[in-house]
Amino acid sequence: MKNASLILSIISLIAAITFGTLYLVENTDKQTVTSNENAEITACSGDIVYIDLDRIIMGYDMANDLRSVVEAKVQKIQEEVQRRGKKLEKDINAWQEKLNKGLMTRSVAEAQQAKLQKQQEEFAQYASQKEQEVQEEQIVMMNQIGDAIKTFLDKYNVEKEYAMIITNNGGAPVITADPGLDITEDVLARLNEEYVASKNANN
Repeated sequence: MKNASLILSIISLIAAITFGTLYLVENTDKQTVTSNENAEITACSGDIVYIDLDRIIMGYDMANDLRSVVEAKVQKIQEEVQRRGKKLEKDINAWQEKLNKGLMTRSVAEAQQAKLQKQQEEFAQYASQKEQEVQEEQIVMMNQIGDAIKTFLDKYNVEKEYAMIITNNGGAPVITADPGLDITEDVLARLNEEYVASKNANN
């Protein structure tokens, strides 16, 4: 067994957990969007209006609360994966050092090598499982946010009677439009009002 390849495999797995799995959680915070916060809504019943989904997700209190919960879970998972990975790396280094110094017989070295290989396989499975758990947490979070927004917009449009509410995300599909058709700020304000009222009612 090559010690270097084992360590590289472990480091790769840890890196995947550490840097690859927070993308969905952190990506929202990094979005840059064009804001029409000061535009007056001039849309009337029957108009086609739009919301900036990035802005809503960044400012929606429910999304921020859920994101904090998921980030805490992800951090805990990452710390445990890293702890196990470092322990395995330490065990491999200790085995390699004893082997290099001739402190083990060949049979003992081979037995320990087989044990370390098994531990590496178990760690790889564990890390993969935890990465999947993180992804599932993030998917559920985004589904919860999406469902809450859709449920609200259904009720909102019963009152407003717009012909259509388009979700604008990063400039698509709305490339350019009358700023008065951007109902993002009104939707966001009322979403947060509803969420705060719901939280207070449950406390």
